[in-house]
Amino acid sequence: MKAGGSLTSPPSRHIFGRDEHRDRDHVHDRPESAGSDRQATYQDVLDAPPNMVAQIIDGDLHLMPRPYWLHVKANGRLYSALERRFSRDGEGPGEWEILSEPEIHLGEDVLVTDIAGWRAENFFPRPGIPWLDCAPDCVCEVLSPSTREHDLGSKSEIYAREGVSHLWFVDPEERTLLAYALSEKKWLPIASVSGEAIVSVPPFETLNIPLSRLWKGGSLLPPSGGGLAGAG
Repeated sequence: MKAGGSLTSPPSRHIFGRDEHRDRDHVHDRPESAGSDRQATYQDVLDAPPNMVAQIIDGDLHLMPRPYWLHVKANGRLYSALERRFSRDGEGPGEWEILSEPEIHLGEDVLVTDIAGWRAENFFPRPGIPWLDCAPDCVCEVLSPSTREHDLGSKSEIYAREGVSHLWFVDPEERTLLAYALSEKKWLPIASVSGEAIVSVPPFETLNIPLSRLWKGGSLLPPSGGGLAGAG
């Protein structure tokens, strides 16, 4: 991992299976850029086709196709579990604000995260503004062929720069969850979850659901009797 927070060093490509996934990319799944030397502006985001996800990353406009169904399912189920257990509107202690696919402005970058979480005391939405400009405390990106390179590379560097404390990557094809914590602007691996292992990973140590429920379905509540903190 690079000091700037990127997760695109050779060991990370091996861990995430990035090279294999690139071979399976389809032409229409690949991100498109503005194609000029000028700095992209928010007007470019507003002018983007409605069927594309528009982001500004390092000054360039990137248009991503909507994710495929397996991505949507994993993202939706994880969001539902986190929102229900930890959100101020949920059934848990209510210490978090959990959002699915929020648009977040961080400096000159405009990002759309799959799931973002703010501790309640760090959430500052501005009335009448559809986007947020307060950095989240935790981000979860669900990897897909069209987003993998940016999620593991430039976006992870931006999250490190802005002080996001925890970063999760869910891979629906590999059926894994990899978690990182920020330390001195570097991402340090803290957990690797696969198979039927229980997701009990900072900052949501009490989530306690089998990872497999993100793709197989089933209850999003912990198994009866709780769950063992696990990453395996």
